[in-house]
This record gives sequence, structure tokens and C-alpha cells, in this order.
Amino acid sequence: MAGKTCWWVDYIIYKLFRRFFQHPRRILRDHVKRGMTVLDVGCGSGFFSLGMAKMVGVKGRVISVDLQTETIESLKKRAARAGLRERIEPRVCSDRTLEIDDLAGQVDFALAFYVVHHAADAPGLMMEVHRALKPEGKFLIVEPGHHASAAECEATETAAQQAGFTVADHPKLTRDWAVMLVKS
Repeated sequence: MAGKTCWWVDYIIYKLFRRFFQHPRRILRDHVKRGMTVLDVGCGSGFFSLGMAKMVGVKGRVISVDLQTETIESLKKRAARAGLRERIEPRVCSDRTLEIDDLAGQVDFALAFYVVHHAADAPGLMMEVHRALKPEGKFLIVEPGHHASAAECEATETAAQQAGFTVADHPKLTRDWAVMLVKS
């Protein structure tokens, strides 16, 4: 019994923490608009995908990509329960490619939240996202402040610039490091 109680306590704290500190609308309101096509890289079970699906509206589209089949299945169920399944296109990728070549020049905004430090090929990820974005498309990378060192953050920016991005801003997020990139 104690194990189950702890799991539920952890779940509730985690859920409340995310909603308070990482609320999608608060973080993305200046970047994600109705009718946009957005890409959620490393979407997990869809915390940001669901939030962005509400923001893009019925004419928008969210492409949600993750390596783990189980999390994509969880996202599908959560999207259906929320009435957002028609707006979200879940995809399973591999550890070497996002499998998004068909999106070249179609994406308005991309998000990689707590993902880049896990990427087997971060420079390759940057190039794939760059190709998918429209001209002047934005790419927000957020890394956990407690995990990403200054050197890792600098390496992420360098890889992004080498892929063709320009650093537009370093948004201030509670406890996290973030960079807003623009396709040059």
C-alpha cells in the first residue's frame, strides 16, 4: 500500500509542479497561434502537445514525435479523451532520425522540451527541425537547469547555429535554460 500511496503522491506533485511552472499556454502564448502547424519533438505522453493543440485551434495541427511507442500510445488516448485527436498527429521516430522529412518547409513552430540532452545526434536533430520549419519559423529549446551545464547549453546553441538557426532570445523560465531560435 505504501508504494501505491507514494506513487500517487509523486504523480500529484509532478502534475501540479508541471501545471504551475511549465504551463504550455504561459510559456508558448507569444509563439503558438491559431491555424499554425507545430512540431513537438520528444513529446512524451503529450503534456505540451495537448496544450499546443488547444492553442492552434481546429484549423491547426500538432505533429508529436517520440522515440517510445508506449508514450505515443498514451498520447493518443489522452488526446482522444480531451477531444483533440483530430489536431494531433502522433509519430514514432528512431534514435537517429525524427522521421519528419515529409514536413519540409511546413512547420511554423517547433518545441524540444527537456529533449536535446537526450538526443543521440543533437546536430542531426537541429538540421531536421531546420528543414521542417518555414522561413522565419521558430524553434524553442528548453533544457532542465539542474541537468544541463553551461557547456552543454553552449554546445546546443553552437549546433543550432551550424544548422542554420539564429539565436533570437533566451526566454526566462523558472529553473530551466531556454533558447529561442529562428530559421535564417
